[in-house]
Amino acid sequence: MALTYAESATLMKDASFVDRVKVACLKYADFIMGEDAATPAHSARVRWAQGAHTQPDTAAQNITPSTVMDPAVQGAGSAIDDAGLQSAVENAVNKFL
Repeated sequence: MALTYAESATLMKDASFVDRVKVACLKYADFIMGEDAATPAHSARVRWAQGAHTQPDTAAQNITPSTVMDPAVQGAGSAIDDAGLQSAVENAVNKFL
């Protein structure tokens, strides 16, 4: 069952959840920094990854709302496992880029 609007809004501000999103952003930023330069939108992806490394709190704050709206997060809320959250964060970042 999907989170209510109020539950979604609360999760977007939950410090523990945002910290988990930050770790997922940094993990994805590391992956992007090592990807092939021929990857589509590589320059934009590298710029995002560099920004995530220099300002991880800002990266997490920016991507958390889209992450919360991911179907997996809507289904599990803060109980989502790390692998599921990683996938949700990567999906959110890819939509942004």
